Formats: sequence, structure tokens, C-alpha cells
Amino acid sequence: MTATAKITDVERILLVIPMVDRVRREMERANIHRWSESEVIRVTLDDGTTGYGETIQNYTWGRVEDTDRVIGRSPFDCMWDDSLGAGLQMALFDAAGKLAGVPVHRLLGHKVRDWCPLSFWDHDMGPLHYEHEARVAVELGFTSIKIKTRPWHDVYETVKRISDATPDWFHIDCDWNDFLLDVSTAVPVLRALEAEFPKISIWEGPINARDVAGNRLLREKVRTPIAHHYGSVDGSVAIQEGYCDGFVVAGGVTKVLHAGVSAAAANMPFFLQMVGTGITTAMSLHLGAVLSHAQWPGINCHELYQHNLLDQRIPVVGGYAQTPDSPGLGITICEDALNTYRVEEADFSLPRRLVRYSRPNGVRVYFADSSWSQRSDMWDYWRTANQPVYERGVETAYLDDDGSGEFDDLYTRAKEGPVLTLAT
Repeated sequence: MTATAKITDVERILLVIPMVDRVRREMERANIHRWSESEVIRVTLDDGTTGYGETIQNYTWGRVEDTDRVIGRSPFDCMWDDSLGAGLQMALFDAAGKLAGVPVHRLLGHKVRDWCPLSFWDHDMGPLHYEHEARVAVELGFTSIKIKTRPWHDVYETVKRISDATPDWFHIDCDWNDFLLDVSTAVPVLRALEAEFPKISIWEGPINARDVAGNRLLREKVRTPIAHHYGSVDGSVAIQEGYCDGFVVAGGVTKVLHAGVSAAAANMPFFLQMVGTGITTAMSLHLGAVLSHAQWPGINCHELYQHNLLDQRIPVVGGYAQTPDSPGLGITICEDALNTYRVEEADFSLPRRLVRYSRPNGVRVYFADSSWSQRSDMWDYWRTANQPVYERGVETAYLDDDGSGEFDDLYTRAKEGPVLTLAT
């Protein structure tokens, strides 16, 4: 092998790797089943060296748009360019490490830890499902879980069930995605949870990150550390104003390293959020190994896929995973998995379904199809305070089309907008 080797080919391999059965339906309700679409990039050099990376097409920070501009170049010349997209940049680092005979973390900086903290993760689920997932997390070696605390689920019941189902050393991090709206709404909810559930460790995004004054005030009112995404406001403003205790860091390699250095200069911890299969998780471990303040458990979600695309599972021991020390990413791709899950085109169509939100007072609200993110009626509905946020005793159900006229009528109306009824 030679460090002067040039890139001769970039292969794009489109996969759909289903979520594990135990969470499949909940992921469909939240439209997160679309994260099953992974584009694996295989870079080949003129000396035969190969490098692998991946892009979770419907989540990752950057899709791969143009591969031609790396052809004929050394991976060392272009691997720092975040604009190449997640999968291609990752593959270039893998190839460069193999050429140099060193693990990727040696290309990134000085290794400060051998083991990196990781957290289990599930998206937007009800109390019973989260209880089960917390038990799975413990069995798999995790010591924490990050949950999505949505106003259409009973957050108090969710945290209670997780707390009761896990050992004393287990921790819970809650991601609010700004649904607490403002300080006056956030304080009583957060204080009540803090008083009842000592396993809570981090509040992520309780209110909008751009509300710097509100976040600064909120920090004074609660005792649990608050995290926001680095870059939601200018980094210097976030640090100088003291509006959070730490950060969520994501993005391309250069962006992540810059954010990590800034956080370290301010002595503020953060967690890496790099979602994907075992390929992305390996890249995250190399970054976590060289960033001194990547001290909070990282989020990768690799345990939710039916296959992590590697020849073996990444072991998690006491909430930590060991950074690979072999050249490149230090992983072996399972070629059989690439063949098994390869598709020409991803299809995520689902049958007609309704999401039903129920309050203890009998109010029910119906939404068509899913509860997905900023693009859904559900998000808009609570963002504009059409129902109370974080009321105790609320429930959400995902209803299949039973072929009845009642379902057809509700679905037709819900496609036009949320439908409110009152149970008698």
C-alpha cells in the first residue's frame, strides 16, 4: 500500500435495513421507519484499498451529492471536506487510515480515552414500550436511555415505568424538542419530574434554543443539566451567556472537531449524536476517543436495526464501547448483509392509519397517518398550544384501518386537519 494511492471508484449501495420487530410499529407511527434507508459508500483506490461509509438518507446531516470530484485524488486530500456528505467522508477516512496503517482516531488527533460512553435510544414511544426498551438496554450493557418526551404521551408514567424497571445505576435523559414551549410551562413540569425521579440526568432542548434569556433563567430554576445542539445559536453566545450546561454535537468531521474544541475551551461536556448502523457508530467512537469533553453518552441507534452491517455486534460494557484500534474504522463489513438488504429503490409506504390522542376528561384528537416531526399536524397542533402540554394520564394509540365507514370518515376528515371529539 502507498499513501499516494488515488481513488478510482466510488460505489453507492442503497439498502433498506428494517428496524427490529419490537419497535417497528412505533417507529412507523413516528415515521422513523424511513431511517432504515442507508446508502453505503464503498471507495476503491488504485492499489486495491477499500473504504466504507454510510449515510442514513432520511436523517444524517449530509447526503452524498457528488462523487466525481474525488476520483483521481488521494483520500488525504479531500477527507476533511464536510460538503462531500456523511457516507463519502466516512469512507475516505476509512481508506486513509488503512493506507497509513493507523486507526482513524490517529488521523483525528490525540487519543484521550479508549472507551466511549454510549446511550440506548428509542424515538417517541408510550410508557409500556419504553419500559420494555429500558429492560433491553440493560440486557445489552447500557446504563442509560435517551427518550423523546412528547406531549401526546404521559411523560410521568413513562419515566416511572423506566425507573421501576431498571437498576439503581441506570439513568434517563429526556429530549423535549422544545415542546415545553416557555419557561413558565417548563419549570413546574421539570421540577415535578426531578422531585419524583432521581434517575433523570439530562434535559435536552426543553425550550427553543434561540430563547437565550429564557434558557438562562430556566437553568436557575432546575437542577438537572440542560443540553442544546451546538450551533443552534452562535457558539460564543451560548458559552458566554451560560444558557446551557452542555451540548449535542453532530455533523461532518471538521464541524464536529471544531465544536468539540470550543466546548473543551469552555470546559463544557457534550454528547455525539451520529445516527446509523455499526459503520456510523464506529466513526463516532473514533471521534469520541479524541474529543476530551465528549463525556456524556453518545447517541447512535445502531441497536434498533435488524443488522448493524458488521460481522459482529459492537459490545457495550457498563455503558461504554471500546474504540477500534485496527487500521481505518477498524471494522469488518458483512458483505452478506449488503447483499441481503440491497434495493433498487426504497419504499416506505404504509397502509392508512390514525393516531388517536386521548385525555382523561374524554377529549380525543385524531391525526392521519403519523406523528412525524416538524412536518406533521401533531407537531403544529402542540406547538400552537391547541391542547395542554404534558398532562398526566394522556394516551396515544395507533389505529389500523378496520374497513369500517367510521374509520373512513375519521381518516378523510383527519387528512384535512386534526379532528376533535368528546367521548361520552
